Amino acid sequence: MQQKGNIQIIEWEDLDKRKFYSFGIFMTMAIRVTVYPATLIRTRLQVQKGKSLYSGTFDAFFKILRAEGVRGLYRGFMVNTFTIVSGQAYITTYELVRKYVSQYSEANTVKSVVAGGSASLVAQSITVPIDVVSQQLMMQGQGEHLTRFRLSSNSENKKPARFFRQTRNIVSQIFAADGCRGFYRGYVASLLTYIPNSAVWWPFYHFYAEQLSILAPSDCPHLVLQAIAGPLAAATASTVTNPMDVVRARVQVAVTDHLSVFIYFVVLVWTVAGIADAAISVSIMKACSITYKIT
Repeated sequence: MQQKGNIQIIEWEDLDKRKFYSFGIFMTMAIRVTVYPATLIRTRLQVQKGKSLYSGTFDAFFKILRAEGVRGLYRGFMVNTFTIVSGQAYITTYELVRKYVSQYSEANTVKSVVAGGSASLVAQSITVPIDVVSQQLMMQGQGEHLTRFRLSSNSENKKPARFFRQTRNIVSQIFAADGCRGFYRGYVASLLTYIPNSAVWWPFYHFYAEQLSILAPSDCPHLVLQAIAGPLAAATASTVTNPMDVVRARVQVAVTDHLSVFIYFVVLVWTVAGIADAAISVSIMKACSITYKIT
């Protein structure tokens, strides 16, 4: 365990694994329930062309609420919850790689960059198929004309098996159109988004935490400093990686099949379409994903 100012850096060997995983799953679910509407809004803002559907974050929120109700803000939520598995894989990989790198370097920044990037590689390999399906479900309703796949009319009725029917409908359409490869659509774009995001987030998280510990009173709880450092690191990482995140969303969801990731990126940067609005939701979501370590 390292001590820097008021911040304790707890390493893998210091963790109580039973508490770590049991509390981790509970906290992850609580966070996802809270921020999922922001995730859905972010996806729709990123996929729309210009301001064809919504003029901004709050406009999207109220339009979805009026047209689709609260349920509309949670489209695809049940499918998305399966990413809890990737979340646990992410933090486990991060801690193990960090421990391995510490044998060669004591620099906290080096350990954070390498471990964060490696953890994202593992997590995205699990997450992308889930994201592909959940994002198609997110876009149904007001945004369905922007997607490659639409729910058949008989899967939209209000029967008990509605969730399973809708999910099966989208999964079957993806498989029929693209085969197994369809579930990894945008995989490269996801790696180019989340590996840099994670590699940036962790060093800046530790940097902000250390700086805050210097500025804060000595009796200030380190949990408060971490709670402030998390959103600051999230805002920094989101600013750097949000353009590529828009590319990822459009590649995975959009109707067009012919443009490459590179062309998407060039067009996006040139037009700056939707970056500001999408960044707000990204920052909210990332800020809530502060790493928790229980001893």
